[in-house]
Amino acid sequence: MKKTIRLSFVGALLVTTLQAEQNSITLAPLEVVSTAIKTDELRSSDAVEVYTQQDIEKSHVQNIYEFLNKESSVTTLPSYGNKFTQKLDMRGFGYENGYQNIVVKVNGRKLNNVDMVPQLLSSISPNQIERIEIIKGSGIVEAGDGANAGVINIVLKESNQKEIGIYVGSYNTFDGNFYIGHSDDTLSLNISGEAQKNGGIRHIDDDGEKDSSKFSNFAFDMTYAPIEALELRLNAQTSDIDTWYAGSLTKEEYEDDIFQKGEKNYGATRQFYTSDVIGTGVSYFINDTLSINADFNHEYKTSEYPAYSFAARYIYNAYNANIHYDTDTLDIVAGIDGFDGDRRNGSITSKENLAGYVLAKYKLKQHSFKAGYRYEKVSYEYDPQAGSSLNDDEYLNGVELGYNYALDNEMSFFASYERSYQAPDIDRFFATTYPPPDYTPVVSFNGFISPSKAHNYTVGYNYITKQNKLKLSLYYIDLSDEIYYFKDPSGFGSKNTNIDESSKYGIDIYEKYLVNENFDLMFNYTYVMAKIDKEIQNGYDFGGNELPGVSNHNLKATLNYMPNKQTTLSLTQVYRSKAYAANDFGNDFSQKQDAYYSTDISLSYVEKKWELFAKVNNIFNQKNGIWIADDKIYPLNYTTTAYAGLKLKY
Repeated sequence: MKKTIRLSFVGALLVTTLQAEQNSITLAPLEVVSTAIKTDELRSSDAVEVYTQQDIEKSHVQNIYEFLNKESSVTTLPSYGNKFTQKLDMRGFGYENGYQNIVVKVNGRKLNNVDMVPQLLSSISPNQIERIEIIKGSGIVEAGDGANAGVINIVLKESNQKEIGIYVGSYNTFDGNFYIGHSDDTLSLNISGEAQKNGGIRHIDDDGEKDSSKFSNFAFDMTYAPIEALELRLNAQTSDIDTWYAGSLTKEEYEDDIFQKGEKNYGATRQFYTSDVIGTGVSYFINDTLSINADFNHEYKTSEYPAYSFAARYIYNAYNANIHYDTDTLDIVAGIDGFDGDRRNGSITSKENLAGYVLAKYKLKQHSFKAGYRYEKVSYEYDPQAGSSLNDDEYLNGVELGYNYALDNEMSFFASYERSYQAPDIDRFFATTYPPPDYTPVVSFNGFISPSKAHNYTVGYNYITKQNKLKLSLYYIDLSDEIYYFKDPSGFGSKNTNIDESSKYGIDIYEKYLVNENFDLMFNYTYVMAKIDKEIQNGYDFGGNELPGVSNHNLKATLNYMPNKQTTLSLTQVYRSKAYAANDFGNDFSQKQDAYYSTDISLSYVEKKWELFAKVNNIFNQKNGIWIADDKIYPLNYTTTAYAGLKLKY
């Protein structure tokens, strides 16, 4: 029965991923396993990136944000200095809103929030992950609301590994983590945890205190098959974050002393953030071709900012049920997908999604066809502490079409079309103004705004041999009502609203080349142009401007040198070109976002049951920052850091 695929797919993946035997490495197409309809890189009708457990382990990253930023086509940036809730961007949706146009899922559970808080990838430790699959310009049928740029699927480990790791680094950094796994034909049991603390780098006050942080994660996942046709699932996870992050700097402060707290901002911020998740699921395999699947997840989160006397509670309930028919030529999944999320901070604001979907793939020799449709209702309710409740409903449609033609076992062409959407988060219905003379913020309800809608077109080429993996894709995205925050220079008319018409186009290039038994090279380059085609707000005409916060050129490259089977020396370069500051929709601020540079080097030595590693980030001590506006700069990766550690495996 197909349940055995899930319980033992790790073994198969080890065969198809990068393999090292007698100092020889080969490449092969990787299977995309995180979607209901499975395929592989060569036969996919979408632009995909697949990163395995081995890729993550070799990178020696401290968190998933770091891996995505240095290895994939995704850009990650701290949210106004908060490194634990970083913003994601892919295909040119920008620093402000890019993360809301990407759906992030962990074993099928969405991490997207009902408000403007980014996905909490800090709650997923690198040692938990089996693979990361990035589906660009597609995924609306299964992932739903928010998949304008695509989907990031994270698959957690199911294996017999036992691991413990520890590392220490500069600025009083310490991390300890473990993973315990058991997997057989009947039971898969996985327990993992991580604790990390950092003494801080930037000053947050005049007494020498720094932006320190600490967090802990613990996860439990179990799959049990009491009979051959039945699979039961249970999972739980808890995360606890306590972090300080410093405020912005002026350009003069940034250039003079990037470690200072800054004198012209609102000061440092402390946040307590907790997340507790419990989930359950069941699959029943009627026969070899037909199965029924259902999953439910409940999450309770709290976010507290003591300095602002602000505390919010989040209660999320999500469910998905589908019926899946799978043969060698035809694969069909149909189901319902629901989400109910509340934020409670005095008033109660909620967002509820309910959708039905169907997705099919048909294979005929070297041809593969994909088609899918999703119908989704999004309901909002605002229940203030005083006054009447407000309600609104949106009815949205998503479509996916795709085609892949495999020339042979090494080359394929593909084309895809997606009609997607992003329903506004609950924060978008509120406006914050800063009226003179004291510019004290005033929050008011500004009304419901329209969802954004996108037509996404992609064509591409795959070439995968034992020594070379090349992926090319060209894309064009036509949007209406793209959601953004208009910050009126007068301080009175700022509001969340829509860009009437906008577009994005670009190229993605991924290359992994095995030069010889000692050297291999990974190269990931994206070019994107994001345009505001038509938009006028409060007399300001933004038509023809570039969307701010989008770098046209993004490059990640890694060179690995392996003098023997045990030793790997890696050199990584990350570059992003200049961009307009995040709030510069008029493209006329005096300061632009500087280009981003970081060069990292790592060394590891591996034996069968243990590994020693050391890594230095930003070895040339390059200053980097996020420009929000003139003289409002948040430093990031602005100094050299180093750490070293040990990992034991059993």
